[in-house]
Amino acid sequence: MTAYYHKFHIPVMGTGYSADTPIRVAHLGITSVISLVNDLLLEELRKYYRGKFGLPYEEIPKNADDGRAKRITAYLDTVNEIVGIKFDAIREESFTPETEKTKYFELLPDDIYLKQRYNEFLSMHEGSEKRAIEQELTEKMQPGSIEVNIMVKLDRTNYDIKGNPLPDEYSDAKAALRGYAKSSLKSGIVLSAGMNQRLFNYITEFRDFYRDESGEIKKKITLKVSDFRSSIIQGKFLAKKGLEVYEFRIESGLNCGGHVFPTNGTLLPAILQEFRDHRGRLAEDSRPYIIKYYEKMGWVYPESVLKSVPLITVQGGIGTNGEMRRLMEGFGMDRTGWGTPFLLVPEATCVDDTTLKLLSRAGEDDLYISDASPLGIQFSNVRGSGADLWRKKRIEEGRPGSPCRKAFLKFNTEFTEKPICLSSSMYEKKKLEEIERLEVSDEEKEKLIANVLNKECICDQLGNSCLIALGIAEEKDAPQCICPGANIAWFNRIYSLKEMVDHIYGRGQSLVPPERPHMFAKEIELYMDYFEKQVKDHCSTPGELKTLMEFKDNFGKSIDFCMEIAGMEAYSGENLASISLFLDKHRARLSSIYDILKKKAANISDQN
Repeated sequence: MTAYYHKFHIPVMGTGYSADTPIRVAHLGITSVISLVNDLLLEELRKYYRGKFGLPYEEIPKNADDGRAKRITAYLDTVNEIVGIKFDAIREESFTPETEKTKYFELLPDDIYLKQRYNEFLSMHEGSEKRAIEQELTEKMQPGSIEVNIMVKLDRTNYDIKGNPLPDEYSDAKAALRGYAKSSLKSGIVLSAGMNQRLFNYITEFRDFYRDESGEIKKKITLKVSDFRSSIIQGKFLAKKGLEVYEFRIESGLNCGGHVFPTNGTLLPAILQEFRDHRGRLAEDSRPYIIKYYEKMGWVYPESVLKSVPLITVQGGIGTNGEMRRLMEGFGMDRTGWGTPFLLVPEATCVDDTTLKLLSRAGEDDLYISDASPLGIQFSNVRGSGADLWRKKRIEEGRPGSPCRKAFLKFNTEFTEKPICLSSSMYEKKKLEEIERLEVSDEEKEKLIANVLNKECICDQLGNSCLIALGIAEEKDAPQCICPGANIAWFNRIYSLKEMVDHIYGRGQSLVPPERPHMFAKEIELYMDYFEKQVKDHCSTPGELKTLMEFKDNFGKSIDFCMEIAGMEAYSGENLASISLFLDKHRARLSSIYDILKKKAANISDQN
């Protein structure tokens, strides 16, 4: 991670879509993120890839002692080993048109020194000076980082073969952290979905998360965040344990793939502005605690890093080079994350053919924010996925729910002493029986039933597509769940890695049409949809009313700021005009939502 030349990374996507992305692109200098949720999936991938590269494989059984951590360590070490093999191989290649070495340099952004030096090399005649530059270029090549992600709230308690709960360090999140900590990787861990104090405390047991005498941190901490305040709070909590945040990774609350975490009405541009204006605090507020911790431990905090500052990056809905420039040049972001578009790049992600076709033809009406996740967190979704069809077929056959093979999302104890999953057949059967006994209207009963039946088995089915693509599983036995962001609607075919990277850097013809709405316009639309649903379905108590009134105020201020941006000069390929056009088109709708909120506020006031 010492010399990352690209201006983008590929974020985590599902449990399987980016699970082998480092094997595909890290040797070309591109950073990507592996999910650590499904260690059983990672074990299947380890067996496959060790066989593919002629490496010995020894199975780690499902019931092995500390098996989850060991499977994660073994997979990450395998990925690191294979990336090393591939990277060493391309360094030995010559600069001829079809080599991976040439591809490495062709993919680099045009405005960095290394790319300019490469272009200079290409224009030179053969001789000692050209050979010297060739050696310089080769020495400066760096692989992309092999990062990992833990969704920190997925911290299930595990049990031994007799059904007794295992000690706390064997919970899912801690075992995943331990698996990463014991791996050979020198990279970063992305901690997402909020704060888990027990997990954050557990990090202190591994020295690799602290600086060594030279100032290096072997395993760096990245926090995925949605606002500045939570970044300060989490950063301070970690700092009091001597832990530094290497990167704050901002993600749009709704304009993203996977699970969504909407803010209370504050849109991405306003969040980015706060980070831009106060980024100095991210280091200043934390460093005194960090230094104090090092002193307590008898460690030396190197003077050379006293002025180091965390990176600030952003992801969620980015679709053009102009938008990337707005984020980096206008808001001072250090890097951007491009996820959903890479689902259509087989060189980068592992997606089966059926799902690729579904994604390539998906329009805006096919993409929606769903209640499919058994975690009770809203989830980006696409209509007609293998998982969607499988779920509906089970309902038609009178067998709703999933067999729950992996059981990573067992958190509900409504009907059982030990937790079960909301998408499991066991839970759905019991819940549907309870609903049938309720004395409510047929309309209300239908709503309750629909809310039970719409859950998908995401912990298992998010990994099926990659197993099908690699020939490990057959499609008929492996329904594919996928969670793209709304951005996929504007990418309509399969792309090569070079095409997508050239699109990111604004080289050549854009892959999306000029009428594609700006990412900020799309976010306004998604939040308007969310706000409307909340007002209609969740505004019956004073507490809910207060939350929605705060949302209204924040949303209004954020829209005003977006309109300021819309009046600025656009970067090339940036459809800023779509922001004001969208608001002009939907102003009446927004006014209608406000009117409904006022009426509900009056009713609540009368009742109290």
